[in-house]
Amino acid sequence: MERQRFKLSTIIIFFVCLVVFVSLIMTDLLISNSVSKNIRDSQEEKAKIVSRTVAKSTIVHAGLQNEEAAYEIQEYAREIQEATDVMFIVVMDMKGIRKSHPNPDLIGESFVGGDEKVVLEGREYISTSKGTLGESLRAFTPIYNTENEQIGAVAVGISLENVQNALERSHENIILGSLMGILAGVAGAILLAKYIKRILLGLEPSAIAKILVERSTMLQSVHEGIIAVDQDSKITLVNKSALRIFKNANLPGNPVGMKIYDYMPSTKLDRVLKTGQAELDEELTINGVSILVNRVPLLVNDQVVGAISTFRDKTEVNRLAEQLTGVRTYAESLRAQSHEFINKMHVILGMVRMGYHEELAGFISKLVDHRSQEAGIITRNIKEPALAGFLMGKLSYAREENVELNIINETVIPEPDKDETTHELITIIGNLIDNAVEALGECDDRTINLHLKYLHQQLFIKLTDSGPGIPDDILDEIFKKGFSTKGENRGYGLYLVKHSIEKLGGSIEVCFNEEQMVFQAAVPYRAGGKDDD
Repeated sequence: MERQRFKLSTIIIFFVCLVVFVSLIMTDLLISNSVSKNIRDSQEEKAKIVSRTVAKSTIVHAGLQNEEAAYEIQEYAREIQEATDVMFIVVMDMKGIRKSHPNPDLIGESFVGGDEKVVLEGREYISTSKGTLGESLRAFTPIYNTENEQIGAVAVGISLENVQNALERSHENIILGSLMGILAGVAGAILLAKYIKRILLGLEPSAIAKILVERSTMLQSVHEGIIAVDQDSKITLVNKSALRIFKNANLPGNPVGMKIYDYMPSTKLDRVLKTGQAELDEELTINGVSILVNRVPLLVNDQVVGAISTFRDKTEVNRLAEQLTGVRTYAESLRAQSHEFINKMHVILGMVRMGYHEELAGFISKLVDHRSQEAGIITRNIKEPALAGFLMGKLSYAREENVELNIINETVIPEPDKDETTHELITIIGNLIDNAVEALGECDDRTINLHLKYLHQQLFIKLTDSGPGIPDDILDEIFKKGFSTKGENRGYGLYLVKHSIEKLGGSIEVCFNEEQMVFQAAVPYRAGGKDDD
């Protein structure tokens, strides 16, 4: 991945300043042209108004028609010039001879500039020319008498230097405003860069891209299904493992963008969004496919902005559990048999040393017959090898614990049609036996009887022990997860028994009858081959 050459803040500040600078330059050019034109138009209009006013004056009319009143034109023109702050007001006759001028010495001389000919022909116009007072903007207006005969003209001049000064002052204001705008843009760019950097947790775009690629690769490589939703319950992410599980559950293709409860009504992610509380190790069934689910909220500044669910097909979990259970059972069976074998060898060694050869022969014969008979009964009546091996291991475990475990097969137990059934039965029977062995404690009579009966696609399990029993006041509590009267981190065995029985669609009853603790369970059990009922 290419390394980023500049920091995000530097890039933001540069481009924001560039945009502001270009915008202000363009604005400055447009405003300057517009203001220049407005100022020039304003000055032209001012000169034109002044010239028209003078042209309508009766004093000017009288002075042009009567030589004796001509001196009054100069005084009137001087007053108007001072009042309007123009450069000059020149009144001339039809020959272009001045009747007024800011310099009285030039009165009686011809108008200078050469641009007066048009107005003496009766046309009003604006021009720029250089005269005795310098270059100026001039407005010319013809003067007519009451008979509508032209008797002269008026020229009003405004210094171009003044016009230029006005333009420069306006431009200075525009430049000052532009500079202030650029400074404001720079400050805004810096604040924007800091704000964006804070939102991005101080990460640069290259680092964000790297994290995104790593996250995507990680999410797609894990075996667990992952699905994420936003605060509006809309699905934002689904990895490959999740799509595979959804396909097994006959759900449609990629659900990104859909509402979670529209795609998967049985989900409880929307509940996590409301409560903000994580839900761990929950079982969920989707169109017959069981999955183990963890749901956690996504928190930003202590606000729930979404939720993530991770899940795995329970079939895979069960397969692993079966493997682990088989290994553990095998190890326990070997350990128990090893311990039992050592004890028997001690007996044989003692009898050999004491010379009890006949008794030794009888002991060995009885021992061999007992073990052979025990194994034969189990393997003959229980057709599922895993379950038969498991029960053999439990017999060795019971003897090691000095407990008499009797397995009574009232009927032949055929192989089930599903491996999952075997796993659940091992969980049920194993925990019932372990719980009974532990319950016997220091009892004198340490006997456990396990009755197995298969009838009409039902497996009936009955376990009795000679222990002290369970008090009536806690009978309703013993199947609750974590409930135990024997200390902390206990109380999971009977909970697993109840969970497995309910999963198979069965039932269990508990009672204390004739000084025996009795557990009776019935579960649906479909044979894999011919039904031997």
